[in-house]
Amino acid sequence: MEEKSMGAYAKSGSSPIAGIIKPGDVPPRGGLYLLDVVPDGEVRYGFPNINDTAEIVEMIACGCHVILFSTGRGSVVGSAISPVIKVCANPETFRRMSGDMDVDAGRILDGRADLDDVGHEIEDLVLAVARGGRTKSEDLGHHEFVLTYKSFEPIGPGCLPSPT
Repeated sequence: MEEKSMGAYAKSGSSPIAGIIKPGDVPPRGGLYLLDVVPDGEVRYGFPNINDTAEIVEMIACGCHVILFSTGRGSVVGSAISPVIKVCANPETFRRMSGDMDVDAGRILDGRADLDDVGHEIEDLVLAVARGGRTKSEDLGHHEFVLTYKSFEPIGPGCLPSPT
């Protein structure tokens, strides 16, 4: 889990971490926030429930309107609430599942594009979706939604940056 988490952090770029939030906490201002999805209270059966749909709903609960979802194995998840843009950095997975992936970031590994090219493509796609464009998940009718048994207490101001 630590390696997976470090990989997720590495994908976030070079921005400093602005704070930690839990599902349902809306970030007080812009910036990179880490989402603590470990439920409060007693450990219950089934946790950690590594479930893409549940994690997407937790991001939506924090105010996400468009989800950027990175996948290497090709998760076919969508959302009933917010559009999901799937970014795949595994060239083989993208070739195999191109009808369900929005961005072929594996072009960087293959030398067919550079980081800036793919970054601009993602930015353009986010803007297009925000203007009403559809994602591959939406075109395919993926409208998943799940509420989990997790419960959270707001993290509070101690994990947020002081106002500047």
